[in-house]
Amino acid sequence: MEPNAKIYVAGHRGMVGSAIVRALKARGFENIIARTHAELDLRDQVATNAFFEAEKPEYVFLAASKVGGIAANAEAPADFLYDNAMLEMNAIHAAWKNGCKKLLFLGSSCIYPKYAPQPMPESCLLTSALEPTNEGYALAKIAGLRYCAYLRRQHGADFVSVMPTNLYGPADNYHPEHSHVLPALIRRFHEAKMSGAPSVTCWGDGSPLREFLYVDDLAELCLTVMEKWQSEEPVNAGSGREITIRELSELVAKTVGYEGQILWDTSRPNGTPRKLLDISRAMGLGWRPKTTLEDGIRAAYDDFLHSPMRVER
Repeated sequence: MEPNAKIYVAGHRGMVGSAIVRALKARGFENIIARTHAELDLRDQVATNAFFEAEKPEYVFLAASKVGGIAANAEAPADFLYDNAMLEMNAIHAAWKNGCKKLLFLGSSCIYPKYAPQPMPESCLLTSALEPTNEGYALAKIAGLRYCAYLRRQHGADFVSVMPTNLYGPADNYHPEHSHVLPALIRRFHEAKMSGAPSVTCWGDGSPLREFLYVDDLAELCLTVMEKWQSEEPVNAGSGREITIRELSELVAKTVGYEGQILWDTSRPNGTPRKLLDISRAMGLGWRPKTTLEDGIRAAYDDFLHSPMRVER
């Protein structure tokens, strides 16, 4: 990207988008375009086309999306499919029609099959069934990834995709019901500590293995991919480290300072048993995750303490 290039970061107030903006500014990029959801609803095709026609961004980081944990996805699968598919298609299509030099699409590791080989290579996409609890969201993300690939094949558009694992960090969503597992645990253990609750009950049995990536590490990879990657194949973004949900709960409780008992509600779903990404492609570009899970959780908890009522935007 040229130093004075016009760069549009969609979803700049969210966790991923704000991290990308921080990374861009740290590298000296200042010509950054941003719109709040109230200013531009990317689900609105007419408004999205008008924005791209007026601004003509040269580079686009498409980090806007409707996100949520197991509970949120289970409650509103139609919303997760519709909202994400609409905003992705509108933004990607408008970027291509208006001469965008390069677009980076942010997907999710949930695009991969429930029982994919571990660690999951990018090549396992669409080889078997998805995890049912977030199928709507996954289908939308797959559609966005494929549309970028098809525009490259059919029209030569230099559009690329990054598929991150579970993310956390500053500007996360700490909603009590709609957040992902790590921010949800931060909030629950903090509230239990403040109220003196003798126990906290977590979903499932604690056995699923999960991988977590600090969002600023993802942002660095996004800039690296934007600069170096030219292929329709997606690039996985992970930490390369697994931890069980039980171990994660204990680590969050320790970080927060909660000393009560941790119980498990086995009537609740576990979700996919294991989700570890193969990050050899990303590492081949010279990128490495820098933030340990322990350091990242401390930073995330500090962010929560300074914005305890933060919710999904």
